[in-house]
Amino acid sequence: MNNPYDYLGIGRNATEQQVMDAYRRIAGEIQSSDISDSEKTARMNELNNAYDTVVNEMRGTSAYQNTSNSQNNYYSDSQFSDVRQNINDGRIDEAETILNGIPTSMRTAEWHFLKGVIHQRRGWLNEAYRCYQTACSIDPSNAEYAAAFNAMNGNVGGGYKTTPNRDRMCDICTGLICADCCCECMGGDLIPCC
Repeated sequence: MNNPYDYLGIGRNATEQQVMDAYRRIAGEIQSSDISDSEKTARMNELNNAYDTVVNEMRGTSAYQNTSNSQNNYYSDSQFSDVRQNINDGRIDEAETILNGIPTSMRTAEWHFLKGVIHQRRGWLNEAYRCYQTACSIDPSNAEYAAAFNAMNGNVGGGYKTTPNRDRMCDICTGLICADCCCECMGGDLIPCC
């Protein structure tokens, strides 16, 4: 990749939203293309490097001067270092796009674990629980997967959101008497119980 702006098809004055839109468009093209899985992975890595370079330049940061090296050092034993980096950077959609591009036959315990992390970040606790459970059944000796699964054991209550916590409620929720009908910020279902 010579010029990340040319690779993304954007100008140097593009906004972060335009960069994100370009990323999603190209990621979709890569994932839907009729190429080998290894070629898809290579192209997604190139796309991630272009995206990171442009966004870091826009933000004036040089934390990832050599993104591929920093990722490989930080997640040296991870099959999905790019997915982990995207999750840590808050780019959940991009992380999920990469994971969804992995064929079913190649989905490892780490794949299920990372899918669980994505579901948990979105508040989809039942799906997160199932993914963590699958990761633990595939690799029962992995402490990272076991810790995530054990942490979920007490938090799955049949819904998509977490149990309300009055200490984290917004101004609207603090005025409510019943915690079950608090707003979406706390995972409430807005259905009064009383």
